Amino acid sequence: MMELIAQNMAPIMFLSLVGFLLLGYPVAFSLAANGLLFFIIGVELAPLSNGTISLSWPLLYALPERFWGIMQNETLLAIPFFTFMGIVLERSGMAEDLLDTIGQLFGPVRGGLAYAVIVVGALLAATTGVVAASVIAMGLISLPIMLRYGYDRRVATGVIAASGTLAQIIPPSLVLIVLADQLGRSVGDMYKGALIPGLVLSGIYLSYVMIVSILKPDWVPALPKEARTLGSGVTSLFVAIAATVGLAWFLIHWMYPTHGDNADILGAALAIIAIYVVALLNRALKLNIMSYLTQQVIMVLIPPLALIFLVLGTIFLGVATPTEGGAMGAVGSLALAAMKGRLNLTVIRQALASTTRLASFVMFILVGARVFSLTFYGVNGHLWVEHLLTSLPGGQLGFLIVVSILVFVLAFFLDFFELAFIIIPLLAPAAEKLGIDLIWFGVILGVNMQTSFMHPPFGFALFYLRSVAPKIPYVDRVTGKQMAPVKTSQIYWGAVPFVFIQIIMVALVIGFPYMVTHYKGKPIDLKDVKIEMPTMPGLGGGGLGVPKLGVPPLGGSGGGVGAPNLGGN
Repeated sequence: MMELIAQNMAPIMFLSLVGFLLLGYPVAFSLAANGLLFFIIGVELAPLSNGTISLSWPLLYALPERFWGIMQNETLLAIPFFTFMGIVLERSGMAEDLLDTIGQLFGPVRGGLAYAVIVVGALLAATTGVVAASVIAMGLISLPIMLRYGYDRRVATGVIAASGTLAQIIPPSLVLIVLADQLGRSVGDMYKGALIPGLVLSGIYLSYVMIVSILKPDWVPALPKEARTLGSGVTSLFVAIAATVGLAWFLIHWMYPTHGDNADILGAALAIIAIYVVALLNRALKLNIMSYLTQQVIMVLIPPLALIFLVLGTIFLGVATPTEGGAMGAVGSLALAAMKGRLNLTVIRQALASTTRLASFVMFILVGARVFSLTFYGVNGHLWVEHLLTSLPGGQLGFLIVVSILVFVLAFFLDFFELAFIIIPLLAPAAEKLGIDLIWFGVILGVNMQTSFMHPPFGFALFYLRSVAPKIPYVDRVTGKQMAPVKTSQIYWGAVPFVFIQIIMVALVIGFPYMVTHYKGKPIDLKDVKIEMPTMPGLGGGGLGVPKLGVPPLGGSGGGVGAPNLGGN
């Protein structure tokens, strides 16, 4: 009996961890306690394991070195930087300005407020990278407006919760940083690979709202004219966009000979700066060359776009590492908050407290995961998992389908950090052995982990929204009408269509890998490769300029790189 336990220690250890988690113990302590408990058992049963267990007491000396490796990991330093940036921006009022302006822009269209929430959700995702900040900000600002003008409660809450989760997959996502670290890949490559899937997912959300506006127009009414305080002037906005695109096209072609592929980002940045300067001059000098709506849209959109370029643009250009990009983003968020007059000691104190709390949470889970993995690898658990997964039918596709289903089910009980630190280290070796690109694999898992925020019982985005949605009847401050509260069941049912959309997105990323693998750049055509060897004069004709290295005949003249002349005189 003891021999059987010793030879099957890996599956027993894994099932024991699942039991600890289901009992409700904190993840970090469950990992560490499980690892130490089975280390003691493994050392005692090692003689009975027939070589399966390779644990001994001196192996514990490796733990301090593993902990020090966590503390030295510069990649993980990006997590507190991006967290701090997101919280400061959330306090700076940027979300309010974006939602108000974009809501006015899309207001005349059915579903306009829902479109605005999705667009702003994508922008907040690209600036904050924090789901909680996005969901709470949009829930506080846009939910009362959507309820005021007759939006269906399920659609309104579903759109807000789903748009907030875009911070999971659109760079600079904290999830992508952790995934890149656990997969041993570059964070910059992970960001490049995830950018297109994140934008495609945002487009599918917009398409869903459009379908709802066609089939159920009374669920998503247009904003009434009296509520559109910024006036009209959409034609002026189209002209401004066309002028910006034209200027960017000219700058890109002009800069391409000197800057190469980087000309795209630089040209677009200069064009955006130019239109922003025009809007500032129009407001300061009252030039009236653009409508008030256009001026407001440009002045509200450009600062977050500038911050996105400061963070992501510098990373994609290779100017900064993700950690350095996060540091610049943190400084940029402080500058934006100061420009709006929202920067004070209270904001900084709250941001530092929240950042410290999240960074400590991540570090404790990492420490626990290191203890668990030391024992798990000592009982050959990695070989057990690898054999289990690589023997699945269907090769790469079968592996990806089974893993996607596994992660989707586990997301009902674990959040994304726990999934990343527990599951990814077990899955990555099997994926690499099957020849799967690990950046592609990481993006598939990242999209899948979004569902952990969206479905019960532990959908954190739903909890965040529940915390700010009205729980009791209230009087609307604009219309003076008595408004019904939002039920928890309405929040849950509103999230269901978006969970299905995220599952469809997982299938699209699996089916069209080039959405991710474009980060590698264009493949090299070997027909265009030409190898030239430099000639090496004066060393003899060895073909292709390589000298003859043979031994000269005995008694011959002793030049060259052969043996010395052994003939006598």
